[in-house]
Amino acid sequence: MKYLIIGAGGTGGAIGGFLARAGNDVTLIARGAHLDAIKKNGLTVETIAETFTVQPKALTMEEYDDTPDIIFVCVKGYSIGDVPPFINRVAGSDTIVIPILNIYGTGAELQKMIPDRIVTDGCMYIVSQISSPGTIKINNKIFRVVFGLRQSTSEDTRRKATPILNDVVSDLKAANIRAELSEHIERDALIKFSFVAPFAALGALHGTTARDMQQGGAHRETFAALVNEIIALGKADGIDLPASLVEDNLSMMDKLRPESTASMQRDTAAGKPSEVGGLVYRVAERAKEMGVAAPTYTRIADELKKKLE
Repeated sequence: MKYLIIGAGGTGGAIGGFLARAGNDVTLIARGAHLDAIKKNGLTVETIAETFTVQPKALTMEEYDDTPDIIFVCVKGYSIGDVPPFINRVAGSDTIVIPILNIYGTGAELQKMIPDRIVTDGCMYIVSQISSPGTIKINNKIFRVVFGLRQSTSEDTRRKATPILNDVVSDLKAANIRAELSEHIERDALIKFSFVAPFAALGALHGTTARDMQQGGAHRETFAALVNEIIALGKADGIDLPASLVEDNLSMMDKLRPESTASMQRDTAAGKPSEVGGLVYRVAERAKEMGVAAPTYTRIADELKKKLE
């Protein structure tokens, strides 16, 4: 299958690098110095265990002129509006779009923008970033991709897409990526969101790293409170999250390298555009709309607005 990956940063670059090394047909959509470096020297992926360089095709949106079978959308949430016109131009009737973003519900929103295409939902567990142009650094052993069709997907679409999505899972696994086709992607994506959003919120506000939440005390307690508020929001939305979710997320936190930070935190610290709207502000707004108590999220959202705006 032909894989097109829109966004070659820590998420898309990691997926593309591993798929390309396994011999798959991969094209990365990138820009700027990162794109120039990949074109010139290839894409280098540094993991804890190894470093390798591959030579995937790397282009701008304007340069790409092919019809992919699978499109992974791996841009930041604030850039999602740039994607639909490009997908509408290059996608065929059988092309499947798999968004892998931090912000919960992106797949459903993207489906509204490209109603004639099959759009899944998805999420990814990884700690990675562009360490220098042309190089992706993966800082932990965690590398897991989960995607699937939403419950509202028609049976005809489900019959058409499921065999192809199973082939994608096979390709990812063959590339040494943990992959899962979820039957309950709304739930699984919210589980991922319940980790990354609190981690990002605390980091952006207080400059914390994983170490600060591993050591116990106020930051760990605040992280747990934020997770509990997402559990309450999920329940109000008809999504029952695991009773052990707080403990599961704390366990995951404890497995991170102590210096680990969320990408939103790094973006806000550098004065770059960030996903604070989708990871923090929208959660507080949604809680208010649904009448769900979310005092910790509300406080952090208010404080971040003062800090960043």
